[in-house]
Amino acid sequence: MAHPLINRALYDAIIRFDESEEAREYYYRIMDTKTEKAGGTDTVRDQILRAYAMLFCDDIGAEAGQPAGPDEVEATADRLYTGEMGLDPRHWYRMRYHFPVIDEDNYDRFAALVISDLSAGPLREAALNGGDMLLVGAVNPLRMTPEQRAGQKLRKVRLGGDEA
Repeated sequence: MAHPLINRALYDAIIRFDESEEAREYYYRIMDTKTEKAGGTDTVRDQILRAYAMLFCDDIGAEAGQPAGPDEVEATADRLYTGEMGLDPRHWYRMRYHFPVIDEDNYDRFAALVISDLSAGPLREAALNGGDMLLVGAVNPLRMTPEQRAGQKLRKVRLGGDEA
């Protein structure tokens, strides 16, 4: 997602959301910002939810351009991994820990955290400097048998929207 408002400042505001009124105000101001695209108006929130849905379009049956809703975000939050194919606890997407419950009140914030991390957060830095990437897979591999882990399908998501 190349929108200039989806940057490190948004990522940091989401991380500090529960600690700072200033961070919450910044988050809501950015997410509600209207943008023009293809002759129509949109919000940054809608763009983020559509980008999140694209990560899981096969799993959630999303049509192109449809945003992810609370149920889709909650159902897919434990399918994101960082690093290489080891799938140990160190690789489980760390942002899920900030959201023990994903519901109507915070699903868009979780999606924004994932997308802003891909765009400007530590995950982007790890991808550029260390070769790590976001892996989109089945259910949480930490709760799978070794046979299930060996048989799961993963997709690598690279920066710039290219999939390998």
